[in-house]
Amino acid sequence: MSLNKFEVFVTVIESGSLTRAGELLGLTQSAVSHAIASLEREYGFSILTRGRSGISLTSNGEHLLKYMREMLRKHEQMMQEVSAINGIEVGTVRIGTFTSVSTQWLPGILKQFQDQYPAIEIKLLEGYYDDIESWIVSGAVDMGFVSLPTSETLEAAPLHQDRMMVIVTDDHPVSLKESVPISQLQQETFIMPKTGCDNDIQRIFRKARFAPKVKYELGDDHAIIAMVQSGLGISILPEMILFRLPPNIRAVPLEGDHFRSLGVAVPSMAHLSPASRRFFDCVTTWVRENTSPQ
Repeated sequence: MSLNKFEVFVTVIESGSLTRAGELLGLTQSAVSHAIASLEREYGFSILTRGRSGISLTSNGEHLLKYMREMLRKHEQMMQEVSAINGIEVGTVRIGTFTSVSTQWLPGILKQFQDQYPAIEIKLLEGYYDDIESWIVSGAVDMGFVSLPTSETLEAAPLHQDRMMVIVTDDHPVSLKESVPISQLQQETFIMPKTGCDNDIQRIFRKARFAPKVKYELGDDHAIIAMVQSGLGISILPEMILFRLPPNIRAVPLEGDHFRSLGVAVPSMAHLSPASRRFFDCVTTWVRENTSPQ
């Protein structure tokens, strides 16, 4: 049994190819293949399938992946504890994030963190809300930014209330209003974020008890804004996304308390590694000092 082989296997899965895994680990593709084959001989069954479309987990490999990730995480945590005892701050922290946090918060957070802890490496993985929750649960990341409420299996700290805004063209009837009730939008054609990043908007519609007339669903916030700009419908997006709107687009607050509640989530506060604890504390401090309460 070898932690190095586990690292190779996990890196192959996360990178999606043997070649890319080798590049990340500084190994030849032959060495990567040898490590995987060695594990398969040791276990007596296949853990990867290799085909024209690339590599994928076997069902047995999928069962083992979570244990390998956990063993690597525990080893990393132990080595961080050893370094902390010796007065050295080192380690790696893997963060799940989404676009608006990556754009608005992470540059400032990372600059502050790296100034304080230059030997701690930060790795970022960007996706949608559902992706990030899944990554935290599976151990693919150590923590992640989430829209609250999140899975009951995770522990989360609230960070910021992000106001939800109606996005319309400047010639739309509601564009000059100070706020607009959601009921006034029942007959509008909506351009919606795709499933996995629409939790906050769907919550608003459930509370209002009506289903929007959805014409398009998109995963990219800027693509949604471009569709609205072309007059193809209206949308509702969080305020943090709307820092560079085109000149003919207006963002009007929804009437009432309609917010996206942003937080940072971990599998367990009690079992954070020293490096993860440092980053968690940096995030909460930076957001508190650099965002205004709603």
